[in-house]
Amino acid sequence: MKRIVYGLKQCDSCRKAMRWMDGQGLDHTFVDIRAQTPPTKEIQSWLDTVGDTKLVNRRSTTWRGLSESERASTTGSDAAQMLHQHPTLIKRPVLALDEVILVGFSEADWAAALLE
Repeated sequence: MKRIVYGLKQCDSCRKAMRWMDGQGLDHTFVDIRAQTPPTKEIQSWLDTVGDTKLVNRRSTTWRGLSESERASTTGSDAAQMLHQHPTLIKRPVLALDEVILVGFSEADWAAALLE
């Protein structure tokens, strides 16, 4: 199973998730979304799986700096493009496993997906 964790190196939740995975002995790849922003097509697949309510970080500094029209474009057909342009709007970490996408770190959710 290929395990990819998308996040930011300085994000506390991302670091906690990585420490947890290391502690479980789980091989994984970390992708810094600021340095290597996922393609729009991949972000769209995340949106299709979990929805914009779960994927868009509406508490971020980036969110607060957006205009109302930019905020509106984080839903619907423009959402993937907007998240590609502003990757820090993506809630972190995102764990991508074959067909499963988990957003945010919850030890219980990650254990259920990775250890069973």
